[in-house]
Amino acid sequence: MRYLEFEKPLREIESKIEQLEVYAYSRDIDLSGEIQPLKEKLSSLLDEIFTHLTPWQRVQLARHPDRPYCLDYLQYIADDFIELHGDRTFRDDQAIIAGFCRIGNYSVAIIGHQKGKDTDENIRRNFGMPHPEGFRKARRIMETAARFHIPIITFIDSPGAFPGIQAEERGQHEAIAKNLEIMSQLGVPIICIVTGEGGSGGALAIGVGNRVLILENGYYAVCTPEACAAIILRDRTKAASISGSMRIVSSDLKNLGLVDEIIPEPLGGAHRNPEETAQNVKNAIIRHLDDLSILSPDELIADRYKRFRDMGVFYEAQSVGISIANETTGQ
Repeated sequence: MRYLEFEKPLREIESKIEQLEVYAYSRDIDLSGEIQPLKEKLSSLLDEIFTHLTPWQRVQLARHPDRPYCLDYLQYIADDFIELHGDRTFRDDQAIIAGFCRIGNYSVAIIGHQKGKDTDENIRRNFGMPHPEGFRKARRIMETAARFHIPIITFIDSPGAFPGIQAEERGQHEAIAKNLEIMSQLGVPIICIVTGEGGSGGALAIGVGNRVLILENGYYAVCTPEACAAIILRDRTKAASISGSMRIVSSDLKNLGLVDEIIPEPLGGAHRNPEETAQNVKNAIIRHLDDLSILSPDELIADRYKRFRDMGVFYEAQSVGISIANETTGQ
């Protein structure tokens, strides 16, 4: 396991436990008297660290290199997954996974960002940053799902759409905008789950759903904390200090009404028990599909439209103008 800076106090204890367990097994002796106190100390330290996380620490957990990605979740919760490739225009973008499977009793379409587990895979998958062809592949699968009345599940985990010149030349902005348009009009249930990073248009391009869920240590933002610090403070190294003001972690997003449910993670983060995390995700998917499956196509579209229209607070410009004028004149 790889450790973040604030996780390092756990490393020494876990290493000692592992060494003792290996030694006890190899010698066929009982060392439970030595191991149990260490496990109790570890449990106490986990509780101390992970029940008082700062927003920046949650952002770091969302990016943890051992965190489960889309294919990991499918391994635990999906049956008969068939991956489909290509956008029928340019090429297959491996930063986006797409296909069909069964989750519980439901046949569903799956679309998700996919990062790599090592350097070679990260390069192949472009660190989870899709090109336009990735979003066009996603749109092709979504339109196919709608044609056959199949619900759509998306897994969001990307720092953002790829900002390179090649992506712009192939219409990155148009591909994202088209996905927003298409997703708003599909007459099937759409459930979007932020499993790690929910970065800007790269996340929103597969994030227009009837229900938007987020894992406990995920985040959803217009831009990364580093980009925000560079723009606002002219210093990207101040990302940690500005992340709290951005209101981008799960609890803030729930309070603001931008997500519908926070899916709990095991103590220590999803990477410490991917199977338990995946089961929590599966339970949430099935529960929301049960609620949405009774709605007609028109009702699903109206429900999705209302969800996004209800975000934020708006004032009529004319009313504000009259109020200011009255205060100025004393009337």
